[in-house]
Amino acid sequence: MILSGLEIKKQIEAGNIRIDPYDEKLINPNSYNLRLHNELLVYTDEILDMRKQLNTKKLVIPEEGMVLDPGRLYLGRTYEHTSTDLYVPMLEGRSSVGRLGLFIHVTAGFGDVGFSGFWTLEIQCVQPVKIYPMIEICQI
Repeated sequence: MILSGLEIKKQIEAGNIRIDPYDEKLINPNSYNLRLHNELLVYTDEILDMRKQLNTKKLVIPEEGMVLDPGRLYLGRTYEHTSTDLYVPMLEGRSSVGRLGLFIHVTAGFGDVGFSGFWTLEIQCVQPVKIYPMIEICQI
């Protein structure tokens, strides 16, 4: 079952869904928008070996924005911390983001009951895309 925006608000008020920081203006008819934190990680290894500890470099998205390069994987996170013990949250990119050819997750589209934390975003683009910190990038 997908909760309506009104039901999400009720469940937040009841303490069954927690979003920090919470902003009622980010509620949609069937979801809640999450924003992009200003830090990204990129792998520095030429080959990503699943049996090895991988090296990363931190990038900070400046207020004036940053252009993402196609063919590169960026690991981001949401600005908001979320948790719920009752629901299985689903993460999806916003349609406005998808129309730019920006993918915000490769595989991790579902959370677990009891998950408490920030969402990791596996960001890729099909052509150069300029992003900004705190943009509404995805929804749960």
